[in-house]
Amino acid sequence: MADINCKLLVIGAGPGGYVCAIKAAQLGVDTVIVESEAFGGTCLNVGCIPSKALIHAADEFYKIAAGSNGNELGIEVSAPRINLAKTIDWKNGIVGRLNGGVEGLLKKAGVNVVQGRADFLDGKTVRVSGAGGSKTIAAENVVIATGSKPVELPSLPFSEQVLSSTEALALQQVPGTLAVVGGGYIGLEIGIAYAKLGARVIVVEAANSILPQYDSDLTKPVVNSLAQLGIELMTATRANGMTEEGLVVEAADGEIKTIAADKVLVTIGRSPRTGGCSLEELSLTMEGPFIQTDNKCQTSMRGVYAIGDVTGEPMLAHRAMAQGQMVAELVAGQNRVWDKVCIPAVCFTDPEIVTAGLSPAEAIEAGHEITVGQFPFQANGRAMTMESSSGFVRVVANKSDGVLLGVQAVGQGVSELSSAFAIALEMGACAEDIEATIHAHPTLSEGFAEACMQVTGSALHI
Repeated sequence: MADINCKLLVIGAGPGGYVCAIKAAQLGVDTVIVESEAFGGTCLNVGCIPSKALIHAADEFYKIAAGSNGNELGIEVSAPRINLAKTIDWKNGIVGRLNGGVEGLLKKAGVNVVQGRADFLDGKTVRVSGAGGSKTIAAENVVIATGSKPVELPSLPFSEQVLSSTEALALQQVPGTLAVVGGGYIGLEIGIAYAKLGARVIVVEAANSILPQYDSDLTKPVVNSLAQLGIELMTATRANGMTEEGLVVEAADGEIKTIAADKVLVTIGRSPRTGGCSLEELSLTMEGPFIQTDNKCQTSMRGVYAIGDVTGEPMLAHRAMAQGQMVAELVAGQNRVWDKVCIPAVCFTDPEIVTAGLSPAEAIEAGHEITVGQFPFQANGRAMTMESSSGFVRVVANKSDGVLLGVQAVGQGVSELSSAFAIALEMGACAEDIEATIHAHPTLSEGFAEACMQVTGSALHI
């Protein structure tokens, strides 16, 4: 006999899990959520939120430091110092408030919150072990939302000197030299922040370029910014391990070097948390390390769903949230399928990169005959007044009818345009629709309209 019986059991209170639980409870579903660590998962505790807090603090420090040398704006200040321990305390305060907010929302919605580690006994039953002992929960439906964890290199096991992103976001002092293994968005976001705080940063990337998921037009402004910050790029280079002298790396031509680094940050990707909860008891169909699901997030076992990072790329919090909401509606008896046109993605480097929908190359590969419109921020008044005129907005449209297939942008603050791009794609807008929509002046969003004007052949400001 189970200690708790419910209609829906959610395992994991990260972005996908807690949204699923709250939505289900709002729809009248008897819901239990189990979490072994802190509410909010990786994103809130050791990922998205902490990294953006550090990035903001680094940006503010960098601006003040620039003023100590005088600048074109006429702002002059004394040379600043960074108390990183205090910065981390501020970051932790934000995380704590958001933790409490998630827990409060769950309880307000009527979700039964259980702290502890869940282990499957079968497809309908789990045993939860925690500080207060163990209890058994039986559910009609189960959602696996256990998230992901940093990938560890066998040659660079995590230690006091070799860090994952989790430890890098909790340092109490700025390292003199930080070597970043992996030139993806996580490594670059954190590396740029520490470079702005005064660290010497070296990025080691095995591929021939950083941010290999983006085309060179989008990454070029970031590469230029890295150079301005004094960040050294070592592409086509592999990290082989650590010695007492430092990080050993090997270039494509076989040359071996040693980088003397105070800290080494390893950011080569994330792997799903599919171990540790006796998932093998379910014998689910897998796709590599990920749980295979259909367009309703249903696994190969009836009544068992999986959402978020455990189901594969893209590993984005907002994807998990949308999946969680859909599953809650399905359990409540509604008819839903996963049919999103796009999942916008943001790289919070300096400058930022936004992608939504298809790139030009992806659209062509998919068989579309396309027209591409692009508007540079160097012709945008708002960008110029922000001293951030590098970058652009680019739209990819179907040549025959102008329907938008994708939108990309690179520039300071373009993350806030991501929703506008996604809305346009989800609603099937064409370039003329965006062109005909009045965009406030002066704003970066005007670049979206101007790029669409390029598609229709009616460009005004270029």
